[in-house]
Amino acid sequence: MELFLELEAVYIAIAIFILSITAVVTTREFMPKGAFKKGMIAVGLVMSIMVGFHYTITIKRMNGVEEIFNSGETVICENKMRRTISRSVLLSKKLGWRLEDHLFKHDDYERDFHTSRCVDWIGSDPQIEEESKQKEQNK
Repeated sequence: MELFLELEAVYIAIAIFILSITAVVTTREFMPKGAFKKGMIAVGLVMSIMVGFHYTITIKRMNGVEEIFNSGETVICENKMRRTISRSVLLSKKLGWRLEDHLFKHDDYERDFHTSRCVDWIGSDPQIEEESKQKEQNK
């Protein structure tokens, strides 16, 4: 339940806001009798399905990312702290990252990355990229 609230709190808040708008609109004089009940049930059902679907998709992606990482492959995570052109960070066990309770952690990195913000890396090997960066810095 804690993970559900951690991942879906914002979407639940948005759903409550939409439900409150539905309540205000369906209680107006110009609305037919029974509109409140029908509107709240319909909108509540749609919002519940959407939040549940989002949670299911997110959990599947998280499990996939964790499985890929644990098998020694590289994943890429969104870095919202660095507002530059390259806002992503490559993570792998080879680079010193570890997975603890759905969070990628590194001793030399100040910020942890949640697995819900990561995907499989389809690109060149990060070791090759590190070597090319070092060559550019040495020039």
